[in-house]
Amino acid sequence: MEKIGKTPIRVMKDTPGFVVNRVNAPESLFFCLLLEKGMAKPEEVDAFARGGQGGPPMGGPYELMDYVGIDTVVHSLDYYARTLSPDYGKCRLFHSMVEKGMLGAKTGRGGFYEWKDHRAGTKGKAAENIDLLDVLALEVNEAVKLIEDAISSPEDIEAGVKLGMNRPFGPISVASSLTNAEIRAKLQKLHETFGVDVFAPAKSIAEGRLREIIQSKPAAQEKKEERAEAGGGGVGTAAKYLKVDRPSSRVARIMISNTRNNLINHEVLTELEEELNRLWNDREVVSIIITGEGKNTSAGAQLTQYFSGGPVDFMEASRKGERVYKLLQEIPKITIAEMKGYTLGGGFELSLSCDLRVASEDLVAGFPEVTLGLVPGWSGSQRLARLVGISRAMQYILTGGDRRGGASELVADGLIYRVFPPESVDEETVKLASELASRVSPVAAAAAKRLVNRGGADVAYDSGLEMEAMAMGMLYGTEDLKEGISAFLQKRKPEFKGR
Repeated sequence: MEKIGKTPIRVMKDTPGFVVNRVNAPESLFFCLLLEKGMAKPEEVDAFARGGQGGPPMGGPYELMDYVGIDTVVHSLDYYARTLSPDYGKCRLFHSMVEKGMLGAKTGRGGFYEWKDHRAGTKGKAAENIDLLDVLALEVNEAVKLIEDAISSPEDIEAGVKLGMNRPFGPISVASSLTNAEIRAKLQKLHETFGVDVFAPAKSIAEGRLREIIQSKPAAQEKKEERAEAGGGGVGTAAKYLKVDRPSSRVARIMISNTRNNLINHEVLTELEEELNRLWNDREVVSIIITGEGKNTSAGAQLTQYFSGGPVDFMEASRKGERVYKLLQEIPKITIAEMKGYTLGGGFELSLSCDLRVASEDLVAGFPEVTLGLVPGWSGSQRLARLVGISRAMQYILTGGDRRGGASELVADGLIYRVFPPESVDEETVKLASELASRVSPVAAAAAKRLVNRGGADVAYDSGLEMEAMAMGMLYGTEDLKEGISAFLQKRKPEFKGR
């Protein structure tokens, strides 16, 4: 296929509609039921489609159905009713049109339009009660079903729809740009409105796992990567030193899992960098928790790994840690360090790089580096001074850990937001992260974070004020601002969407 200039997509098992036709199948049913319920007229929907991006080449769904033939559409729906779901047989309007000989362009007298010289006489005002997201949500839903049934991969589904339909995007791109909650709410509404199970959220969407399913890989590919990793060839995808989970729909938790003290080495930093880059564009996630598995956050760097090279290698290792930790400062999410047990050296620096810090009552935090002939080398010497001032930073760093801060001391220094009992710190941190994710606007939080980090330390006061004014102007046009004000006036909890 590639030799003749085509892009093949892989279909792992035989299924009705394969990939592209299967993704489009619910749309034919949707556009039929739309007319049967009197919710819009064909010319209004087609006018709406012509005004948007990514629509079919003919300009609208009814014009396209007229062009290929209403009888062809009916044949497809009947086939899907037999093989996929009886719901596809609920479209009766198209059947009646075929019975009347209204087949579309092929008969001259149109199905929905009159055709002359291969052109349809489509005129109408754009429908105002149709949402493009209705159609896109149905495509995403069907794509998810294909992935769940191991019929095709997210990458191949995306390529098939883009190339097969001559569109700039496919359902996986759509799913990546929206949250699970948005897609699920839209599908639930379609299901309730039209009463067909085909429109109900797929299992992964219903369970809040949209992001997970669209980033999955076919079993064959995963096995190949596992074999490559086991044999030392290629790169495995499973993280060895991090455990990542989603304790709630809008919260991601990253836990270091390396030795009893969760020591940080090259691999930990590499995996952390990859995970933060992946979460950067995950619109569903608002809060990120950084901690360690078990009783300790991290007792610092795994120093034995860093003495195998020379001075330049040691310098580059420092730069890598600084670069990865800076992602926590710059990522447009709320980052929360859960500090517990030993949080020393590089583990302390990791925590200082987050926006907020919470602690367990048994916390022991500090910088022992100077007693080893080192300095805090992953941004600690710079970041701590900015957070607590030069005098206190000197006390933490130059005493070599004599001033190892407990939770109460770090609270007094303004470093800790809340303190929890050791037995409940994991649960309480998740609760806090979920609470923040539900009541703050993601776009406002990202803008505020950028203003404080940049304006508070990097630029002159007047420049910072200018940045603040520009941020206010940017936020003025967001949906989140309108929702926040409406919720305040209506005395209800806001439902922010990050737009």
